[in-house]
Amino acid sequence: MKYAKTLIGITAICLLTTGCGNFNKLLSSNDYDAKYAAAMKYYNDNSFSKAIQLFENLTLHYRGRENAENIAWYYAQSLLKEKDYFSAGYQFKRFAKQFPYSDRHEDALFQSAYCKYIDSPSYSLDQSQTKEAIEEFEQFADRYPRSVHMPEVNRYLDEMRLKLMKKDYEIAYGYYFIEEYHAAYESFKQFLRTYPESPMREDAMFYMLKSSYIYAINSREEKQKERLQQVVNDFDQFSSHFIDSKYMAEAQNIYTNTRTALMNLSQK
Repeated sequence: MKYAKTLIGITAICLLTTGCGNFNKLLSSNDYDAKYAAAMKYYNDNSFSKAIQLFENLTLHYRGRENAENIAWYYAQSLLKEKDYFSAGYQFKRFAKQFPYSDRHEDALFQSAYCKYIDSPSYSLDQSQTKEAIEEFEQFADRYPRSVHMPEVNRYLDEMRLKLMKKDYEIAYGYYFIEEYHAAYESFKQFLRTYPESPMREDAMFYMLKSSYIYAINSREEKQKERLQQVVNDFDQFSSHFIDSKYMAEAQNIYTNTRTALMNLSQK
């Protein structure tokens, strides 16, 4: 057996280095042991593109057999090193499901989440991938709370939650910008509920107040009193949190105009 494995290794090296064959012949051959040896050599030589083709070719043949775990692991690692993060993430997740008792299970789960993190776009774009990465990292933290990866996990989670926060703020401000003031008001209110400690809290509260005011004064007369009273309440909340706000002069002007509008309504 030892002699046979040595011979296979020599055959693989021969195919790779001495002109005994070429890569395409190796890929189409039925000598799976030689393919495996060659795939590992390509991987160790940083020829990840060729290693990927061989590992992919070997996956079905070795399913449930010796070397199946190695093939699945190095296939995923090769994809990662080639920066094909979508495919790598899929293969790491698949590895974790196929080999739940492997010593590499923890790293596979981490790498699966990491690939989604790497593929997460800037905050101005759709954040579905970001949400998936957050979910996977949170599941990883629940499964391996003492993992050596936890400092990285926490750093990535903070970064992605900040990205979601910026996205949600941008959506709310977008409604304000296009003069959809009721939608802006509700979006800013939801933003403040979701991110009570946000560094954007002052801005969100001010634009919520401003949206509330513009929406109120442009409402039908029978709705104005209730909505203007809400503006007063929003100003009280804003001023109690940010008495020295950069927006205070404008906020105070909104409050004064609101009180005047309420007085005029009461006189009618």
